[in-house]
Amino acid sequence: MSSASLLFRETLPNHDAVPANIPVPRPPRYAVVLAGGSGSRFWPRSRLRMPKQLLPIVGARTMLQETVARLSPLVGREGMRIVTGREHARAVRAQLPGLRPGQVLVEPEGRNTAAAIALATLAVVRERDDASIAVLPADHAIDDNARFRSDLGIAFDVAERTGALVTLGLRARRPETGYGYIRPGRRVPGTSGRAAWVQAFIEKPDHARAVALLAGGQALWNSGIFAWRASAILAALRTHLPALVGGLEEALGHRDRRVLAAAYRRLPAVSIDTGVLEHAARVAVVRARFAWADVGSWAALEPFWRAGRNGRNAIRGRAVPIDSRGCVVDSPQRLVALVGVDDLVVVDSPDALLVCRKDRAQDVRLVVEELRRRGLERYL
Repeated sequence: MSSASLLFRETLPNHDAVPANIPVPRPPRYAVVLAGGSGSRFWPRSRLRMPKQLLPIVGARTMLQETVARLSPLVGREGMRIVTGREHARAVRAQLPGLRPGQVLVEPEGRNTAAAIALATLAVVRERDDASIAVLPADHAIDDNARFRSDLGIAFDVAERTGALVTLGLRARRPETGYGYIRPGRRVPGTSGRAAWVQAFIEKPDHARAVALLAGGQALWNSGIFAWRASAILAALRTHLPALVGGLEEALGHRDRRVLAAAYRRLPAVSIDTGVLEHAARVAVVRARFAWADVGSWAALEPFWRAGRNGRNAIRGRAVPIDSRGCVVDSPQRLVALVGVDDLVVVDSPDALLVCRKDRAQDVRLVVEELRRRGLERYL
């Protein structure tokens, strides 16, 4: 979504076409977990064949395993679908041994979220064309699983009752420039004020705009977690990204994997937000209550690792900080000593060491780009 793109929906007709007091038979529910991506901002721990979502970044389990465990009570193991890349498919299957082969959907190459969601949706509707689907990334940290399932259940209910595309929004707590924002409009009836029709999307504003959005008190962070009827998202994809859906449908009719690979090379690389949600007529947002973090850099791990006598620093592994504050350290094997330094990220791996200022943690991806430019693939 571009920062200039604001979609106002106050006058859209038939927002409440299905009254809240009329029961709607509940369709089968599925979950699509997006487990692609390289995790370049988590170098040197994250590598091409073992990116962030396949690592135990926050807890004892990998982020993918945590995501699936969080979802399983809501949709069941059979309803799970994982979308990943060829280079990660084996590791995904190893981490989730209870899944059938058809539950892991392998993209020939990454083409952003619209392609991944379209691929998974087409696979689901082959089994149940009346299904509802939740879509979420594999690499988010969520602190209250029960509350998460309750909020996602509300999103499912709104999607099934109204036919809307539904996103989860979280109360903006600081002027964050790395997140997309949602401006909610009129309330969706029958949700006790928990859901509203989306008035506008604002993608990654500059600091001044983020401050203004926070001061307004209504803006929500866009979590990137969605729920919708399969038929509704397919209709929206066919309307707004017809070449993408058409190319996939044609390719999936062939058994030869090379046909799908050739089709993927022609697909537009566009996010579901930019390609569909910004343009769709019926989009709602559920105000989520759980604590959430889009773990996008080493610095984002500070609240998860800060504890005990290391309360001034966030440490996983072995570190001795002396007169040092605000540092994030990941060193499971060797001892790291910090003396008189503040606000650093230090990550020690067997073949590479990262040291950077915490406010430059997003720029770790530049190291990956430079390694690739220099032909140092062994460090990728």
